[in-house]
Amino acid sequence: ASWCRPCRMENPNVVAVYNEFKNKNFTILGVSLDQQKNNWLKAIHDDGLTWTHVSDLQFWNNAVARLYHIESIPDNMLIDPNGIIIARGLRSEQLKEKLEEVIK
Repeated sequence: ASWCRPCRMENPNVVAVYNEFKNKNFTILGVSLDQQKNNWLKAIHDDGLTWTHVSDLQFWNNAVARLYHIESIPDNMLIDPNGIIIARGLRSEQLKEKLEEVIK
């Protein structure tokens, strides 16, 4: 979310990991808990987030957040090609290490 300081602070790490692994069957789907479309789009641009993004602009009532029981952000899930969540809540080096482990 554009208003989430910890999320914005983590974004450079996510960008670096994305750039390293994007050509190795890895992508990101960003789901935002924003309410203001302009703020959301500006944060995507300002932080250089070049992957696909979605938001229903419903804040904590976001359908994906409710479905996956996201109760604090930043949060993430690493989902394998079969749709199975294999890791969650990984930050900076943890995310890179897990990707190095699962992507050959």
